[in-house]
Amino acid sequence: MAEVIRMPKMSDTMIEGVIANWLKKEGDVIKSGDIIAEVETDKATMELENYEDGTLLYIGVKVGEAVPVDGIIAIVGTPGEDYSSLLAGAPAAPAAAVEARAPTAAPVAAAPVAPTVDLSSIPAKAVRMPKMSDTMVEGVIAKWLKQVGDVVKSGDIIAEVETDKATMELENYEDGTILYIGAKEGEGVIVDGIIMIVGEPGTDFQPLLQQASAPAAPAPAPVAVAASAPVKEAPKASEVKASPSGIQADSKGGIIKASPLAKALAKEKNINLNWLQGTGDGGRITKSDVENYKPNAGGATGNFISGEESFEDIPNSQMRKTIARRLSESKFSAPEFYLTMEINMDKAMGARVSMNEVLPVKISFNDMVIKAVALSLVKHPKVNSYWMEDRIRVNKHVHIGMAVAVEDGLLVPVIRFASEKSIAQISAEAKELGGKAKNKQLQPKDWEGNTFTVSNLGMFGIDQFTSIINSPESCILAVGGIKETVGVKNGQFYATNIMKLTLTCDHRVVDGATGAAFLLTLKQYLEDPIKMFI
Repeated sequence: MAEVIRMPKMSDTMIEGVIANWLKKEGDVIKSGDIIAEVETDKATMELENYEDGTLLYIGVKVGEAVPVDGIIAIVGTPGEDYSSLLAGAPAAPAAAVEARAPTAAPVAAAPVAPTVDLSSIPAKAVRMPKMSDTMVEGVIAKWLKQVGDVVKSGDIIAEVETDKATMELENYEDGTILYIGAKEGEGVIVDGIIMIVGEPGTDFQPLLQQASAPAAPAPAPVAVAASAPVKEAPKASEVKASPSGIQADSKGGIIKASPLAKALAKEKNINLNWLQGTGDGGRITKSDVENYKPNAGGATGNFISGEESFEDIPNSQMRKTIARRLSESKFSAPEFYLTMEINMDKAMGARVSMNEVLPVKISFNDMVIKAVALSLVKHPKVNSYWMEDRIRVNKHVHIGMAVAVEDGLLVPVIRFASEKSIAQISAEAKELGGKAKNKQLQPKDWEGNTFTVSNLGMFGIDQFTSIINSPESCILAVGGIKETVGVKNGQFYATNIMKLTLTCDHRVVDGATGAAFLLTLKQYLEDPIKMFI
């Protein structure tokens, strides 16, 4: 009888494991005690031991893909044995993701599984969407580099995929001919969803789509509604013909293809379908084409009012979706409070001028803030902590996340071990990471592991603001701009420069006194920068 091999929990903090290397393949005979794979956990790369005797009938995870703890990774049994019921009963996390993306509708029954088909006998393999970052839920096909009919080998780059962090290359792990591509450019595919099938030419691959544990096709990507569609010159009334059945025909007598809803809407708006350029399949006119039609001046519809309502729907990028999801989770789960402190930047401004005269890189005020924050976190480790539901993790190392605004939203590259680096090293690394973020060249090692985040909007003229905590961190610092103002000392007015810092704290970890003590230390470093270097 076939048995399922699931992902074990290999550490106390492990949520999922990544298959680093398969040491066995489908069809191999294995025994209890055999090492079948290497698994990368949150702590280390470890060997995965098998506890079932039999033939490896099914491998459901490819190298580089992540599997949640207790998720199915393989099935062992007797050659030719039907194991489809084991997959059908598995938790269908990908299906839930698709359901969340779909329009509201009546529940759809799951497609029946054909129990008589032995998938292992089909000379083709499904290529699935890998999990390319720790927060990735789906990937969007930015560009296909191969097409149906191409011969591909393991290691070939087959596509470019837009994740929530960056656009990355998708590597193929199957040898053969591309028989099927399941997603067009611009469409989203959930993690573990089928994106293509590779095998021998002429193979009937439909059973792979029908019996896949993940959905066979990606959920439709949101469709952008153009602000204005290309229009044809409005024809003369004598050029418009009608077919005997009442379906409108074009000037050459051909029947115009349009959806019933488009026809009804065009009739309601008194728009002739000949004036429209269809954007649907085969030039079919859709409801959106009618809604977005703009008449030419002096044309057949020249009596229309020109002040028409218009809009453009822009599909959310993977980055924007993830920002929304993660910050919503943080905002509505963490009991936040805010502490604001004014910093006198007179000495810091003088110190910056002096440093830029001798250092090989130009030091910014943000570099000085990051250095001061890193040193302050060493003295106040509670602020450098994670909330982990059943415990608080106090981080002994200091990895500063640096919020960077990009076209699609916000990225947070990480300056690692910031407390141990010189201000010149911090400056050089910040410039490099900022450039990579704006060019979508960041890799997972560049954005993972931050223990505290700094968000600076001072360069945009913002005096003061609050930031949302980047979970599971306990705090985030919002940095405003330096503003020249009037101070009073001993009854005398004088010009001075003030910068406002606002610390957002998770009250489950950091209380008011702890947050205030951290800000006081930070104030001492910035108001007298020499203290950062002694």
